[in-house]
Amino acid sequence: MMERLYNPVFVKELKLRFRSFKSFSGLIFYLAVLTIFIAGFLLITTGFTGKGFFRPDTSFMMFAVLTIIQMALVLFITPSLTAGAISSEREKQTLNILLTTTQSSMQIIVGKLLSSLAFLVLMLVAGLPLYSLVFLFGGVSPSQIASIFSFYLLTVVAIGSIGVMFSTITKRTIVAMIATYGSIIFLGGITAFFFFITLAFSQMGAATGSTQSFMAYFWASINPGALILTLIEPEMGRGLAELSGIKLPVWVTYLIFYSIIIVLCLTLAIKKLRANMKSNR
Repeated sequence: MMERLYNPVFVKELKLRFRSFKSFSGLIFYLAVLTIFIAGFLLITTGFTGKGFFRPDTSFMMFAVLTIIQMALVLFITPSLTAGAISSEREKQTLNILLTTTQSSMQIIVGKLLSSLAFLVLMLVAGLPLYSLVFLFGGVSPSQIASIFSFYLLTVVAIGSIGVMFSTITKRTIVAMIATYGSIIFLGGITAFFFFITLAFSQMGAATGSTQSFMAYFWASINPGALILTLIEPEMGRGLAELSGIKLPVWVTYLIFYSIIIVLCLTLAIKKLRANMKSNR
């Protein structure tokens, strides 16, 4: 049983990634940004005196902004770790050697993805002590933080799967990285634009209001930023669910949509890995 679960590609990539200075510096940069924000927020709140009363609603505001910043950092860092998973092997002319081993396409793709996700999970876990400051002042429940970190993980896996897929079907790492960042811009920015457009149309036209309202709900439900806002402020999520007419929680739609993305991207990457072998010779 253990031999079946053992993945040499994952073990090798994990060792290389965690021993590199690039990974160490990336982790330092990530924690430095979060620390600077928290220190600056506390100083501004206390009037740069370091003393004062810190109300629970102020603590909640710090938690909300910190959560959004952390999501933005995760979305920014993930493509740089996953978009070169396969294309970098192709550029170093080691992909064909890797494909001639006894490792299956699934083992190679999953091993590459998991090694990148392991570092991203380390980053999220390393930021937990900073979140503990929120509990000192109140305003946030542990279940709220647990749900947010669960969807962090889902988003990281989905974006990582997109990066690995583009890395498999393209020959250059820079192309895969641009395509992955383009996908993030679509999911994070263009969907927000579509949400406001469809919401405006739904308020203007009564005849097509139900259809437009559902589309507004859909665009908001697949937007990572909108999901975070609904998890931070549940009333906003209930409002969007009522807007759709089906009263389906935003997080359920988000979970289904990104689970489908993960399955489709990994399936395509696994099928295309061996199919492109002849063109790489």
